[in-house]
Amino acid sequence: MDGIINVLKPPGMTSFDVVGFLRRVLKTTKIGHTGTLDPAAVGVLPVCIGKATKIIEFMTDKDKVYRAEMTLGISTDTQDGLGNIISQRPVGVSADEIIRVFNDFTGKQQQIPPMYSAIKINGKKLYELARKGITVERKPRDIEIHFLRILNVFHDNRVLFDVGCSKGTYIRTLCSDIGDKLGTGAHMSFLVRLDAGGFNIKDSITVEEIEDYAIKGVLERYVTPIDKAFSDYGSYVVDDPHEKKLLNGCSIEITGKGFIDGELIRIYNRNNVFIALGTVTIKSGKVLLKSKKCF
Repeated sequence: MDGIINVLKPPGMTSFDVVGFLRRVLKTTKIGHTGTLDPAAVGVLPVCIGKATKIIEFMTDKDKVYRAEMTLGISTDTQDGLGNIISQRPVGVSADEIIRVFNDFTGKQQQIPPMYSAIKINGKKLYELARKGITVERKPRDIEIHFLRILNVFHDNRVLFDVGCSKGTYIRTLCSDIGDKLGTGAHMSFLVRLDAGGFNIKDSITVEEIEDYAIKGVLERYVTPIDKAFSDYGSYVVDDPHEKKLLNGCSIEITGKGFIDGELIRIYNRNNVFIALGTVTIKSGKVLLKSKKCF
């Protein structure tokens, strides 16, 4: 089985737990997820199986969409509802103020990762240090918030919103930062991932369904082919001699318009079989194509 399963991760399970579960169900070790979800969070967790594990590095770079709830007035050490309360402040802000501050957080910016995260510094995961009461300096990361849409302003000091963002964005840190700017403090009290790189929650399946479908022998119906994960990329069909050159690591000259230097495209052979992701290079007026990952 080669492809991607759009898993609906349940609360209480880590992303690693999901991978371990699928290893047992599918009886394979060649498997990996495409982006960690916190244990308390739910939602889309694309899991790559077989040859699809080669595309994990590309999948993690893709944008994400979340629905989150932020509770004002309470800050926690983990920036979510599972942590210890470190401060409580009165919530004396209006809906208009909340909307204004939310608007300030769209666009390209830098974000300091939370201590309770799996990022490693000097070989140690930050959350391991945090549990020992140790705080270390973290370098800000470049992120981009593509949109913030408030769905429900101010119900019991809570704000429900959708956010589209780049890789590496911590939504609980976003909630905490917004709360600090409002002067009330805040933490993330709920999170569901609605979309990850084009894999949408409406098409996801639960771990219970995966196990049931595997027993019935119909799970492959719910496995997305590798190339479908890159349906937003361009494509190119090569003949037999060029296919051989590409698979041997050589560059080939291709024809056509609209290619962009450095872009990734899907490469198919003359039988319409997906064989590789390739990189386009434009040099001296020539359009060259070289395989980056072969399948």
